[in-house]
Parts: sequence; C-alpha cells; structure tokens
Amino acid sequence: MNERTPEPARDVPMTGMRLALFSETYPPQMNGVSRTLERLVREVQARGGEVRVFTADDPDAATIDHVERWASVPFWAYPQLRLAAPRVRAATDALRAWHPTLVHVATEFGVGLGGRGAARRLGLPLVSSYHTNFLAYAQFYRLGLFADVGWNYFRWFHAPAAVTFVPTIAMRDDLAARGFAHLDIWGRGVEGERFDPRFRSDEWRARHGIAPDDICVLYVGRIAKEKGLGHALDAMRQLHGRDEAMRLRFVFVGDGPYDAELRAAAPAGTVFTGRLEGTALSTAYASGDVFLFPSITDTFGNVLLEAMASGLVVLAADAGNTRELAGEGRGVIVRPDDGAAIAEALVTLARDPAATRRMAGTARAWALQRTWPRIWDALFTEYRRVARLS
Repeated sequence: MNERTPEPARDVPMTGMRLALFSETYPPQMNGVSRTLERLVREVQARGGEVRVFTADDPDAATIDHVERWASVPFWAYPQLRLAAPRVRAATDALRAWHPTLVHVATEFGVGLGGRGAARRLGLPLVSSYHTNFLAYAQFYRLGLFADVGWNYFRWFHAPAAVTFVPTIAMRDDLAARGFAHLDIWGRGVEGERFDPRFRSDEWRARHGIAPDDICVLYVGRIAKEKGLGHALDAMRQLHGRDEAMRLRFVFVGDGPYDAELRAAAPAGTVFTGRLEGTALSTAYASGDVFLFPSITDTFGNVLLEAMASGLVVLAADAGNTRELAGEGRGVIVRPDDGAAIAEALVTLARDPAATRRMAGTARAWALQRTWPRIWDALFTEYRRVARLS
C-alpha cells in the first residue's frame, strides 16, 4: 500500500508579491531556521513572486543576486550565530528603491531590527516570525541577564507586526500568555519523497557497526548543549553494561559547539557521522529505528517530522511542541532533563519491537499528511491579506 499522501496543487499564487525577508541566519548556515527560510524563498519564486533577502555575511557564502549580506561578527556566546549591526538607514534606502509589497522579519537581532525599522519608516506592511527560543537558550550560554529582560524586548520587537507567525499551537498559546498579540500558525511540512523507509540500508548499518537485529538510536541536528544532549549522554552511561541494552547502538548526525565534548565523553561504540545532506541524510534517517530528541528548547523540531516520515519511533523530552507532534500514540514522551527516564524508555522499546513498529507506522501516516504545499497555502493566504494583494 502506498502511504504517501499526494501533494495538492499550488493554489495560492504569489504573482505581484515582492517580499523583503530579513534574517540573521540563512544558508550556507545550516539549521532548521535557515533551511525553512531558504525553502520559503524558493516557494515564493516558484509561485510567481519576487524575493530579496537581507542577512548576515558568511565566509562560505556564494554571491546570489537576490541576497544582500551585511557585515557581521560571530556572537561571542555562540560563534555559529553571526550578528550584524541594525542598518536601518541602509535598509530604508534599499526598500525604497526596490518597492516591496511585504516585509518579513524572521530574527530579532541586528538584521531583523534593520528590516523592522525600515518597514516602519516607509509604512510598509510588516509581518514577523518567532523561530528560536533564545530565552531558553540563555541558561546554556551564560546569558542570565538577557533572559531576565528578554521577554520585554521580544514583545517590543514583534508588536508592530500585523501578524507574528509561530510554528505550533503550543508556542502560540505560550506567547499569548506572555502578552504577544496577532499570533498565527505557520507550521512545517515534510518531503515524503526524501524521507522514506525505502532509503533504509543494511550496508550503511553494517558500515557503522550496527547488526541487523540491533536497535539504532539516532539523533540528527546541531550538536549543542541546549539540545539536551547532556541528558542523552547520561542515559547512554546508565545503559552501559546492562543486558537488556546490549542491542542499542547510538548514532549522532550533525555538528556544533558541543561536538568535541560529546565525542570525548560518549561510551565506546558511539557513532558520530558529522553533518549529512541529501541522500546520505535520507539513508541515515531510514536506517535508524528510534529517533532521540531530548531538547526542550526547540520551537518546532523539523527533524521530528523527517524521522517520523522515515519510519522511526520518536523518543522525545516532554515539551509543548514535542507533545503536539509526537504525542497521542505517535511517539514516546519522557520527563525532560532526565537521563534515567530516557534510558528506561529505550529499554522498553527494545523489549517490544512489535509495539515499536506499530507506533512508527502511526507516526509516519500522520507526518505524511503535513505536506509543504498545504503549509505554504496557509502562509501565503496571510501574506496576501497583509500585503493587500487581491
């Protein structure tokens, strides 16, 4: 039986849309936000609209006609993030010359501040989006003072937007309780043709020391402290030497600031592949059995949908977004910040492979209904309303 849900036609056109997008992060940076924004740009263009992107410079960036890069420096607490000065005057001049119909600010720092200020000066329709829970990140990067004052700043930043887009109902409700207004859902989709169990590879598993009867516990994403990987490490240590855990094999896909520390502390036999893309990433997903997602800081977690579509069971820490995606029988939710709970959940999954497969099937069927065309139709309907395009 073909489980893949057919992609609907692209119903909402973007003809006449001239979108100015401001974001601190954009490819070649690799993270969930940059990937989503790159996809947004491609889809607006595919539907007949025009886009101009304003972002921070990057030493690995190629020159692209519709992308303007501002001088930036690495953020001292998180060097993978580059910060630019809020060039409001330069942004105002650029937008006045380009005549956008809509301005979208996607990050709340220098580049976003420049776009926000320029849109207000010129009276242009403005929307924003809330992608990253920086205030939750603050505890991991010695930014306690920022966390204390952060909510006032974030409310101020997003207040002028006609709509602030958030990825989940849980995040909408949380921000509404904190005094944010004009919130709407911009969800995420998954490419069922890219993330599919057909990419499963016995050769890939064997190359990484994973036997056919072993259970591959996979993590995909940034290797960073705020992703809860310290608790994953705690679980791995607690499982070491236990008879019922002997078939568990851990694989980490990605890179980031916690990479060297995690590699040094992980038990023998733990696999680190580095960052993967394209077919190599599809193969890694489908060759796993359990997807481990210990983060409570993510506002969505695109990797959850990719893992579910690839046929894996999700084991996730209890947070609003993960309950929304992996709850209701689509995954296993455990107490956050608790390595022992992760370890016991993995043992339970290992003892009952039939139940694990059933849960994976339920999750895959649900994930495949979250198609990107449906996501874009909802977003672009709001874009056109705010931009007053008929």
